[in-house]
Amino acid sequence: MPTYQFEAMDATGQEIRDEIDAANEEEAQTTIRQMGYFVTKIAVKKQTATTAAGAKKKRPFAIGGGGTKHICAFTRQLSILQDAGLPILRSLKILEGNAKPGKLKNALMDVCDEIEGGATLSEAMSKCPKVFSRLYVNMIKAGEAGGALELILQRLADFLERAESLKRKVKGALIYPVIVVLVAIAILSFIMVFIVPTFEEMFEEFGLSLPTPTILLIAMSNYIKDYWFLLFALPICLLIVLKLLRKFRHGRMGFDMFIIRVPIFGALIEKNIMARTTRTLGTLVSSGVPILEAINITRETAGNAMFERLFSQVNDSIREGEVISKPLKEYSVLGFHPMTLVFWIIFGAFPGVFLLSIAVTAKGTKLDDGTMVQSLFSWGGQLFVGGAALAGLFYLTKIKSRVVDDLVVNMVDVGEETGELDTMLYKVADTYDEEVRVMTDGLTALMEPLMIVFLGLAVGFIVISLFMPLVELISGLT
Repeated sequence: MPTYQFEAMDATGQEIRDEIDAANEEEAQTTIRQMGYFVTKIAVKKQTATTAAGAKKKRPFAIGGGGTKHICAFTRQLSILQDAGLPILRSLKILEGNAKPGKLKNALMDVCDEIEGGATLSEAMSKCPKVFSRLYVNMIKAGEAGGALELILQRLADFLERAESLKRKVKGALIYPVIVVLVAIAILSFIMVFIVPTFEEMFEEFGLSLPTPTILLIAMSNYIKDYWFLLFALPICLLIVLKLLRKFRHGRMGFDMFIIRVPIFGALIEKNIMARTTRTLGTLVSSGVPILEAINITRETAGNAMFERLFSQVNDSIREGEVISKPLKEYSVLGFHPMTLVFWIIFGAFPGVFLLSIAVTAKGTKLDDGTMVQSLFSWGGQLFVGGAALAGLFYLTKIKSRVVDDLVVNMVDVGEETGELDTMLYKVADTYDEEVRVMTDGLTALMEPLMIVFLGLAVGFIVISLFMPLVELISGLT
């Protein structure tokens, strides 16, 4: 008899975590309800390594083959086979035989074994959580309960295809700007590392008095040439620090609240999350998944701590008898978080830190003429303080903004009143999908001229800075 781990709420709202032995999940839930608890999460307890090895056949080691693209194709094919009237086990074995070696193929082998042992499709898939998500399993479970598995599979396939299409669209739109940025960085790096030092040697030979722009350019060139490894190490260190911070609740919340308010890109991220969560919730509701379970699953798929907190608060309000639209509006205010303020201050102070680091490396060198380096320190300090202050003030002006706008709230409200919540959620998702597409196309179109202007200004500054001493030299010779 399997052991189930569960999370539940008692009559006072206290969270309970425990284990229970039962023949199947339905029996476990019935027993828990008889104990006076409301189940929020339940799953079969993971087997120990020894037990699992004895229970499951050893599968070949697999890398890849379990991404959204593969799951999407599998779901569509399974829905077609089910619509044709084939038994579920035969359908799965056909798809398993056609699948390429990978995580999905191994998972299908395990699912077939479980079904042959008497498990339902949802029970079998729940034992492969790395391939079949909780959303996927619960929708299959709802389809089995309602006797409409082929319809649910079609909805699942539509949902996954839309999600994959949106992901591809965003990634595809970002490829060109990223390539342009990398090429620009490569060109500027070549100029700063190889061209500028050649001119510096020539200026030294003639003993020229260098103007301020030239000193600044040479200082930047020396900084990049001597500390080039920092340009690679700092982004890697930054990613590691962010990953570690996101392991802590406050660190993750602070960063996620920061990222959805970053100019331009924050709005794109926010709309993308809204499109995904509303479509997820709509798909679950239309498939017959209970609303509390649907909201819990949607919360897990949000991918942003701010939205996870919002759906948790909506869930709590529904337990108390509220409709969805009211807490959706009330709790969607961004609010203040100290870690978010810290991220904004660091973000604003970064240009000043870069300029100060150049000043530090130039101090005491042949470029230090007594005034230029001091000016760099002054400019860097002002940029540091000013940038940090402006970024902090910008964040403080956003703490009362909401991540869910009135359009969503009103459409959800209408959906609840008319009994067509799933339809309204689909319409909201379609609206945000279109907004994401328009924003992505707009950013792609805008990025090209912006990068050309930036590269032109950068190269123009370099050329002018290098030719100013040459003009002085030629004038002296004539």
